[in-house]
Amino acid sequence: MLFDFFYIVSELKKVPRKGWKEKIGITHPESVADHSFSAAVMAMVFSDLKKLDTQKMLKMALLHDLSESITGDFTPEEISKNDKKEIENQTMNEILSRLPSEIANEYAKIWNEFQEETSKESVVMHDIDRLEMAIQALKYNAEGYPKEKLALFFESAKKDVRSKEILGILDEISYK
Repeated sequence: MLFDFFYIVSELKKVPRKGWKEKIGITHPESVADHSFSAAVMAMVFSDLKKLDTQKMLKMALLHDLSESITGDFTPEEISKNDKKEIENQTMNEILSRLPSEIANEYAKIWNEFQEETSKESVVMHDIDRLEMAIQALKYNAEGYPKEKLALFFESAKKDVRSKEILGILDEISYK
């Protein structure tokens, strides 16, 4: 049972972040696992700075894209937000069913909190998800990918972020 869960989790290492591939033409973009690791480190730091529940934030960061180990990475153009949410919720239930119920229930609660943005931690985690994408866009620009195309990712991140601290970081690194 645990083996099945861990096997599914490890699939994230093979799931490319599709937007980089399709919109920028990056042949070997970062994986969802790469993104999740960076987001988890950011979640730890922001949670400690804001005196939030860091343990919950770390769990949320590690769970936030876990369903993509089965569904793959969707781009906003290929699926509606509601359909994506429904598919990811069903998939997450399937993944968590491989864990003992006590742990699965705790993770499901954190997952649902993230999906519904019902806590300070979940709102900050959504902002971190966007910040991580903007930082990755800057990294790809430094590798020679076109600034004009990458600016789409940065602007997308900036319009969705609500945290003053994270908006401040985005302003500092803004494409000008």
